[in-house]
This record gives sequence, C-alpha cells and structure tokens, in this order.
Amino acid sequence: MAFVIRVLINGVAIWLATLLLSGGLAVVGADDGGDKALIILGIALVFGIVNAIVKPVVQVLSIPLYILTLGLFTLVVNALMLMLTAWITEFTHWGLRIDGFWWAVGGALIVSLVSFALSVLVPESRGRR
Repeated sequence: MAFVIRVLINGVAIWLATLLLSGGLAVVGADDGGDKALIILGIALVFGIVNAIVKPVVQVLSIPLYILTLGLFTLVVNALMLMLTAWITEFTHWGLRIDGFWWAVGGALIVSLVSFALSVLVPESRGRR
C-alpha cells in the first residue's frame, strides 16, 4: 500500500512541476483531463520504479561526490532519475518530455520538495517498519 501512496505523491509532484516549469517540462499524449491524470500516474509509476531500482545503485557509486558536495549532489541524481524517466517514456506516445538538464534540475527540486511535504502530511507513505 505504501508504494501506491508513493506513486500518487510522485504523481502530484510531477504534475505540479510540469505546471510550474511549463517551458521545459511537459506531459505529452493527453487530450483531456482524464487522459492527463492517467498519463501522470503512468509517469509516476515509471519514476517510482526507476527510483527503486536505479537510484540506489547510482547513490552507492557516487558516494565520493555526495561527500565532496556535502549532499548537494542529491539534486543532480534526482534530475538524472527524472531524465531517465523521460527517456523511458519517450518510447511511447505518452510521457514526460524535458528540454534539457537544467529544466530537469528545476523539476527535480520541485518534485523533491513537494514529495517531502506530502510525505510528511501522509504518514502512511513511509510504510510500516
């Protein structure tokens, strides 16, 4: 259940990022509101899978950069995960489109902040331990 809540939280965060950064981030393949909501949930699902599988490997490999930048490299890793999500969905007729690395950094910042805020408000998103 926690994974489903995380996907919904990521969906809201990605939706908000595409609204705030409409010049560089876009959801494509949606004709009306219902289609757009399903596409955003699909993007959030891909983003969740990428974060669950690829991100831990990248984090371990980049430990020296985390130490060197005092943790600021996290933003770069999040931007790369967002770009990987856009690349994966590029092979479909729907998905996320990002115009460049700096748009991805801005999107990653927004997604991180919104996800954090919503995770604090929804304690079930962290799962039971």
